[in-house]
Amino acid sequence: MCHRAGRGGRHAHGNRMSTQDPRPAQLRRMKAIALAMLLAMVAGFATSHVMGNQGAWAWVSAFCEAATVGALADWFAVVALFRRPLGLPIPHTAIVPRSKARIADSLAAFVRDHFLEPQTLLARLEVFDPAERLGQWLSRPEQSRKLAGMARGWALQALDLLDERAVRERIREFVIARLHAWDASATAGDVLGLLTADGRHQEVLDEALRRLGRYLDSEDIKQRASAMLVRHARREWPRLVGTVDWVKPVEGIADRMAERIARALLDELNEILVQPEHPLRRDYEQWLQGYVQRLRGDPALAQRVEQIKQQLIAHPSVQEYVSGLWDQVHAALRQDLEQEDGVLASHLDSSLAGLGAALGRDPELREAINQHVMGGAEKLALRLRGGVTDYIAQTVKGWDERHLVRELELGVGRDLQYIRYNGTLVGGLIGLLLHAAIVLLEG
Repeated sequence: MCHRAGRGGRHAHGNRMSTQDPRPAQLRRMKAIALAMLLAMVAGFATSHVMGNQGAWAWVSAFCEAATVGALADWFAVVALFRRPLGLPIPHTAIVPRSKARIADSLAAFVRDHFLEPQTLLARLEVFDPAERLGQWLSRPEQSRKLAGMARGWALQALDLLDERAVRERIREFVIARLHAWDASATAGDVLGLLTADGRHQEVLDEALRRLGRYLDSEDIKQRASAMLVRHARREWPRLVGTVDWVKPVEGIADRMAERIARALLDELNEILVQPEHPLRRDYEQWLQGYVQRLRGDPALAQRVEQIKQQLIAHPSVQEYVSGLWDQVHAALRQDLEQEDGVLASHLDSSLAGLGAALGRDPELREAINQHVMGGAEKLALRLRGGVTDYIAQTVKGWDERHLVRELELGVGRDLQYIRYNGTLVGGLIGLLLHAAIVLLEG
């Protein structure tokens, strides 16, 4: 156990070490090298003086003296960017913390003018050609499937985030409110008005008459009508039926009578079907048109329809059905979205692939999409310019000065140490050139 714990502890420590920012150590190493170069130049300058500054030592002295001056000057310049050198209140030092507000405004203005300038942004977007690149990306099947899968995951997450009880109650309230506000009589009048347009109601009547004719022409119906006539006759006129039975069976008479009645009704139905101006059709037309007008303008009928509607809404079955709508929708959506080859995912995949193909072959579609993108980008840039600029400026101004200095020094401090290196070497070379000039002039 101890062994495993030890290994685990070393592993955890190794993870912490691996996640540490390497920049502070790198900056310290670069500063140490610059300081070592400065100390080397000071040591060389002191040694050359001890050796009398004669011969080669004169050249060493010239190099080290100028290199020391260059190293100190560049050290002062680099340090003055971030803090006061040696803590002394020297003017024009600690430039970054003293200029934080100006840096914030300059950075915000730079982003505004170079990234959110509408004309610059539109020029880059136009060269980018978003529609063509989108079409190329979507034309690859793996990309459209990946995008469809991402959308499916987002939809499942959205379903998980919804409070089902609250959503169910809101759906019930919404549907019930809409039903209460619905003018049922006017809607019924409009529906019947559509049915009566272009003679559709006559077609409905014709179909009803045909079905009635087939019903009356059925042998089963004729037998039932005959039996009904016999029962009625025996009940109303028992003595007469008994007398007739001595002469001829009443059942046979009823059968012939049912047949004749059915035949008479079928003939009448056929006349109605073949005569467009039959009185029954005119009566039907007038009744239907009148009822449509009543639905639209009769307050009493409208009130009656409204009462029927309110009774239906208040019925427990209707309330239960409305309350269960979300459960059914939620379950159906989840079941489909959980399947990689579900209807929604397949439809979205095919739609995205179709869009990619359409963008590839239709230049007018690409042009239309690019115009929409350009217009949206211009409006977005105009809306964001002021807000983003103020946000960047206020954010930078709100930073802690020490934190700001620390981050900037870690970001560019290593490169600034090369200035100190170069100052040391360039200063030394200039010292050599000056010493060589003096030697030539004295010679």
